[in-house]
Amino acid sequence: MQKKIDILLNKIQLIPRNEAENLSMVGPVCLPVKQGDFEAVFQWYSWLPVDNTLSKEEVIDRIPSMNLAFGQQSSVLVYGDFAHADDALIRMHSICHTGDIFGSQRCDCGYQLHESMKMIVEHGCGAIFYLADHEGRGIGLFSKSLAYLLQEEGLDTVEANHALGFEDDTRSYEDAIKVLAALRDKPVTLITNNPNKLAALEAHGLLADGHIPLWGGVTETNHFYLQTKIEKAGHIVNGGTDNEERSVLYATRA
Repeated sequence: MQKKIDILLNKIQLIPRNEAENLSMVGPVCLPVKQGDFEAVFQWYSWLPVDNTLSKEEVIDRIPSMNLAFGQQSSVLVYGDFAHADDALIRMHSICHTGDIFGSQRCDCGYQLHESMKMIVEHGCGAIFYLADHEGRGIGLFSKSLAYLLQEEGLDTVEANHALGFEDDTRSYEDAIKVLAALRDKPVTLITNNPNKLAALEAHGLLADGHIPLWGGVTETNHFYLQTKIEKAGHIVNGGTDNEERSVLYATRA
């Protein structure tokens, strides 16, 4: 039993989070991935906040009593020599239960997740941070379902969140940035259209030469959602869509 515990201890890293907590990061775990014709082997890490008085051994001991199945934990898929390569791509991807898992066409999240994985493998080095407390821009899955009902009545994503008493966007990237710094101390290039993600990394001096835009997967059922991202959240449009997709993206609301 002690040998098994030692194996786990060697895979746990405690990262300072704040005055009261650490982030307990576990990994890497070898994770072979196959999506259609796309195949790659990633190194997978997961993390969660823990009391900073706990040792690695105590974290392991308390896992059965933490009821982790009732919450969500974030993780990161790493590809290539992430710690040492001069140039690495990363994506900070907010969990989207409907888009990532079910393939919902109300958003472009599933498309962005899978395209980012392909881009990173083609580039040769990078990481995808999958952020579990970001559902619905931080309002949670149940609240997101209510927001969807309001959107079916004509509200856009921002208006629906406001109607439920939420801000436009409550997501934080602080924990993910701490994990990024623990995995790599060199600059990175961010795959994103979101200026808030760029600003979060720039504030920590972690950005390299700007960003790589990722537009695509535009449909008649999500073009208003994407248009709202541009008009109300300031998402950057400077490449990544073909002419047909741009025409849909900028279509007047019916």
